[in-house]
Amino acid sequence: MTLGFSVDELLPKARGGGQLRMGLVRLSEEDWLQPEPDLSARAEGFREWPEGVQLTPEAEAPGRELAAMLGVAGALPEAALAAHEDMCLLTKHEGEEVYRLIGAVVAWPSDWHPKDKIGLPLRALHAPIAGYEEHLATGVDTFMETLKPGAIYGRCNWFIAPTGERRWLADGEPHEQFAHVTPGNAGETLFVRSERQTLRRLPETGAILFTIGIYVDALGTLSPANVSMLSKAVQTLVSGEGDRRGAPAYAASLVAYAERTT
Repeated sequence: MTLGFSVDELLPKARGGGQLRMGLVRLSEEDWLQPEPDLSARAEGFREWPEGVQLTPEAEAPGRELAAMLGVAGALPEAALAAHEDMCLLTKHEGEEVYRLIGAVVAWPSDWHPKDKIGLPLRALHAPIAGYEEHLATGVDTFMETLKPGAIYGRCNWFIAPTGERRWLADGEPHEQFAHVTPGNAGETLFVRSERQTLRRLPETGAILFTIGIYVDALGTLSPANVSMLSKAVQTLVSGEGDRRGAPAYAASLVAYAERTT
């Protein structure tokens, strides 16, 4: 199965609303990373935001293994510069049973700062996500422990953002960020952001690579089916998750826009 490499292709495979789930699908090697990355955009992204590179000493060996897999010299930073995807490495410290973030090279985050996450275990990494501990934590832990080298899994998600920029660092409260959005202009002022995420275990070091491919489009450019799906989804996000995503600030405008255009 493939997930696609655009918002319109990814949204039908993403969770709509309701209970959280991993939603993983098996990917082939050919469907692992975007085949034609804009490398100049990647280089500019890291020049603009150098704090997106956060490394611990443990990331050096798996980073070099990954770079060699991609046919580039260097380690994790060079690997992420050679691909569309942001890249993170996780592994277990000796004597521990939990996976920790040991390296993150992220040009285009979805409202998070790698410097705040580096070194944290999985559950702490996902703590801001409402419902993660209740619905996903155990399943994610089991998946990470049993993931075999060679297998590649992918999933996708979506967010509604007030900007079409690939780097989204929310500034201010949601009602301020979305204050300009109305039912009449929602097609141009709401942006749908989808992360195409993949997971695979590196065969030599055993570290787990987590990639995040970012795709952003204005709501009004999407297919009617996807607009309708998002309209339903923003009304059924689990308790707390909608608040984290700022849904109360934009949901009414999105729903009204969908009713008028689909």
